[in-house]
Amino acid sequence: MGHCCRHAPPCHLLCLFVLAQLLPWVSTEEFLVFGPSGPVVAAPGGEAMLPCSVFPAMSVENMDLRWFRTRFSEAVFVYRDRREQKEEQMAEFSGRTSLVKDQFHQGQAAVRIHNVQATDSGIYICHFRQGLFYEEAIVELKVAATGSVPEVYIQGPQDDGVCVVCVSSGWYPKPQVQWRHHRGRNLPASSETHTEDAEGLFSVETSLVVRDSSLRNVTCSIFSPSLGQEKAMAIVIPEPFFPQASPWMPAFLVTLSVMALLVLGTSCFLRREHSARLQVQRELKSLPYEKERFLRRKEDALSITNQRKRAYMAAWRTAQLYADWRKELFQACSVTLDADSAHPILAISQDRMSVTWKETTMWLDDLFCVLGKEGISSGRCYWEVEIRNGHSSKWVLGVCREDVKRKGVYVESPAKGFWTVGRSSGGYWAYEDTGRETLSLRQAPQSVGVFVDYSEGDISFYNMSDKSHIFSFCDASFSGRLFPYFRLKSRNVSMIVRSSECEEEEEGRRRRKKGRRGRRGRKRGEKSVKRSFLPSLEKSGSPSGEGLGPGSCVVDSLPGEKSPFLLNAPFSQSVITASRLSV
Repeated sequence: MGHCCRHAPPCHLLCLFVLAQLLPWVSTEEFLVFGPSGPVVAAPGGEAMLPCSVFPAMSVENMDLRWFRTRFSEAVFVYRDRREQKEEQMAEFSGRTSLVKDQFHQGQAAVRIHNVQATDSGIYICHFRQGLFYEEAIVELKVAATGSVPEVYIQGPQDDGVCVVCVSSGWYPKPQVQWRHHRGRNLPASSETHTEDAEGLFSVETSLVVRDSSLRNVTCSIFSPSLGQEKAMAIVIPEPFFPQASPWMPAFLVTLSVMALLVLGTSCFLRREHSARLQVQRELKSLPYEKERFLRRKEDALSITNQRKRAYMAAWRTAQLYADWRKELFQACSVTLDADSAHPILAISQDRMSVTWKETTMWLDDLFCVLGKEGISSGRCYWEVEIRNGHSSKWVLGVCREDVKRKGVYVESPAKGFWTVGRSSGGYWAYEDTGRETLSLRQAPQSVGVFVDYSEGDISFYNMSDKSHIFSFCDASFSGRLFPYFRLKSRNVSMIVRSSECEEEEEGRRRRKKGRRGRRGRKRGEKSVKRSFLPSLEKSGSPSGEGLGPGSCVVDSLPGEKSPFLLNAPFSQSVITASRLSV
């Protein structure tokens, strides 16, 4: 006995420790969790209550509560340690949920969802945990709204029947609409329109045309598939609303319409044939007079054109219009690009006729230029340069002396040995010794002609697209050889030198094409010959001094006579005709 007493205190302490560890297990009571017996229905923009309760009834204040979607991690609301845990909540429910704790002691809890959205519809699971024991229940939320009772009214006669309209609003989701007559058979609707308002609710408007007076009693039914609810309204159409038509009247109207169309078509055909015969007779009578007048106009136009060309040739050094006539006094120069003089960022084609940018890193400077291989030291010569994307890029084009410095930053001015024109973000320009002159062009040049008269010290630029003058450096002072100069100031521009052989080949293609068109024209009938023999004379102004830049030297007329370059108004039409014939 004494021995047992001596060992009793240690035994008691061990038993107390074991009981303290098992106390949560013993005190934990098992329970069941129940959700609502049916789905919870909420309207868009409203509130939805997701309730759950435990059985037997006990306080849930110290439990862990969680409402989630299909996965445990998709938390809609989390309550743990007697407070809300917002860090575990899904982003789309942030700020839209709250916990209802009024009946915590009776074992009931609910989550309220504010501003219900269409995406909130679906299955939710409420999870209640105490200690190591937990239970779950399922809650279904349906976002739906039942609209108003349909309003049915008679709109009036339509398509040999009576049109009936049905209108209802406030439905969600989009409802199903059906027309039925009193015997239960469905009737096809004539039209059906669904509209959605700012709150996401649908309005429906449908119409039905009733042609059979025996189906006067019709019903408009609107059904919500989500809620399984239906709202309907019936209407009876009075007998006088149905149109009363005789059976023979439609047949008479159709026959009368067909006969009228036949008579009208016959009369139009006869009148057209008569007019065509009269027109042919008038054209045959006037053909000799028109031919004679046309030949006379052609001779006058050719005479005026030759006179203007002779006057231009006599004063071509000071007259800078008409690039095509100027080319007859200059020799076409075969220009190729000197790859050794090109900036490293430039790419020269294999035939040395075109220059573009390479796909490389940006350089610190933008003096990306290349010279022509051939120098000019005498005579008169010209070349053409095609500029790709020239209207939206930056470039410089012209000639320079052999000894110019192209390193560092420089200005392409005559004082530095450059005679150029170009384009920048501010427009087209040319550098003179007095500064940069802004040019005004009537058309963006796709091809620029460079004319160099070495002995006269004249360097002129022409827009070969419309044959207009761009700019001229008169009485330029230079010595030694001049070299063609090309500079690309932006990535999206490229230059192609047009050789004289390419121009001759292109001119040959144009002549062959015109010859084929002429042969096709000779094969046409009498009317086609008449129309082709008398071409229409378009109204157009004669070439003038438009497009001349500052510093241009232009002589409008020879001394003691009228201007040979500007036509008088009565002759403008003849000159246009002559130019067509010369082409």
